[in-house]
Amino acid sequence: MASGWAQDGAVQEQIDATVNDAVEQAKSRMPVGESLTHCEECEQPIPERRRQAIPGVHLCIQCQSELEKNTKTDTLYNRSGSKDSQLR
Repeated sequence: MASGWAQDGAVQEQIDATVNDAVEQAKSRMPVGESLTHCEECEQPIPERRRQAIPGVHLCIQCQSELEKNTKTDTLYNRSGSKDSQLR
């Protein structure tokens, strides 16, 4: 049930759009091509099972973890709709 000016299903559409955006963003960050045998950052060997599991991998697990920890993901839209989030 919609309230105010929102159409029926508007909240679900926002949720779906947020999930779809996150999936597309994750896909765009996935490696492509042939996996390297050694990490391009620390030059340690990349395990064969990792290379098979993630085609196109260029980093070992430790370097990938550091990269992900230091990478900030920004969202382009505020879809939460709460007043607190809009004031930030």
